[in-house]
Formats: sequence, C-alpha cells, structure tokens
Amino acid sequence: MAKKTLIIDNDPIFLKLVDQLLSHQGYEVLQAASGPEGLRLLFNEKPDLVLLDVAMPEMDGWQTCQRIREITDVPIIMLTGEQKAEEDVVRGLDYGADDYLFKPVGNRELVARVRAVLRRAELPSPTETKREVSYADGFLSVDIAERKVLVKGERVKLTFREFRLFALLVERAGHILTHKQLLEKVWGWEYTDDLDYVRIYISHLRQKIEPDSALPRYIITEPGVGYSFQKAR
Repeated sequence: MAKKTLIIDNDPIFLKLVDQLLSHQGYEVLQAASGPEGLRLLFNEKPDLVLLDVAMPEMDGWQTCQRIREITDVPIIMLTGEQKAEEDVVRGLDYGADDYLFKPVGNRELVARVRAVLRRAELPSPTETKREVSYADGFLSVDIAERKVLVKGERVKLTFREFRLFALLVERAGHILTHKQLLEKVWGWEYTDDLDYVRIYISHLRQKIEPDSALPRYIITEPGVGYSFQKAR
C-alpha cells in the first residue's frame, strides 16, 4: 500500500510541484492550503508523513505542528523559506518536528528526506529489540517499557525522537555512544554527518531531565566522541 503524505502549504505552485514529484515516486499525496484544513485532513485521512510549511496565514506552521503533536506522533518535516538559522531548527524541534528543510529544496533531497523519515518511523522502538530497562534514583526515574520518564515524581513529556535518543543512552548506561552511532540509530544512516541534530536534542533532554542543564550529571559529553548516560552515585 502506498504511503500517504500530507502537504500543508499555502503556495499553490509548491503544492503542485511536490504533489507531482511524490506521486511519481509512488506516494499518495494529500494537499492542504492552511493549517486548519491540514488538521482536518490529518484527522480524517491519517497520513504517514506531514510536510509542513512554516509561513502560513491564519495558523502558522509552528502552531499547526504543536496541534498535530497533541494528537499524533506522525513524522513531520518542516519547510521554510527563511534564511537557515539554528534558532529555527531548535524551534521546530521544540514543537515536535522530526526534520527541517529550507526552501528552495532540490527534488532529490526532498525525496531522500521523505524516504529517510518514513523509514525511521518504521524502525522498532528500543523496547521491541532489547530487554526491558529501568532506572531510578531520588531525582530521576526511567521506565523504557512504559515510555515513562519522571523527574522528582513528575512525568516529563518527551517527543518521540527525544525518547528514542534517551532510551538508547539509558540502555547503554556507562558506555560512550559516538555521534555517528547515535545518528545512525536514532535518525538513520543518511544523517550521520548532521552533528547538530544530536547536539540540539541532547540540549533539549538536559533541559528536561537534569537538575542543572549547565552542569549535567546524567548525560555526559565525551568531547570529540559522543555522549554517555551515567547513573547517579
């Protein structure tokens, strides 16, 4: 069965071009010219992937992404015509996006990213491939089987990608995982050069789980190598 892709963008020319491109690659394509219309299609059609433009009237891409994440973990690739800036990527990840592309984007790159994100979504979760793992101390509690992370008894909300990265680190507690290993396991082999993804996600995790994100005691940086999860002593 063809994978279903929902494109939310108020540019009719871009919608048409992407529709033709992805349809030619065998995808079923749905189009929406606004955030509200996209949310209605999302609810009714349950697509496998969302391509979401940032700059839209009425409800922009940030708001739409946030609404999508309230109801589903469907993969989201955000698109923007703004000049590439790290704060845009950070904001997109904060709202739960899985990937970020800057217009104009080449046909090959767009198709490659769509394939990569869909393939990642089909990867088994850590609990499906490894033994059940849990960790608890007086501050942090992690139950990977239940996808539950607590800080001082309060549940911490992690995005799908944040949890996958954190679970991988916790499962290998005490071992250094390289940037390449983390990228390949969490994002896919196509992303093994995108070191910023790991750095940004690690920063988000530290802000959510560390007593002091500036002086982390759980997620430790191994300079020039990668990261490790260290149990409290």
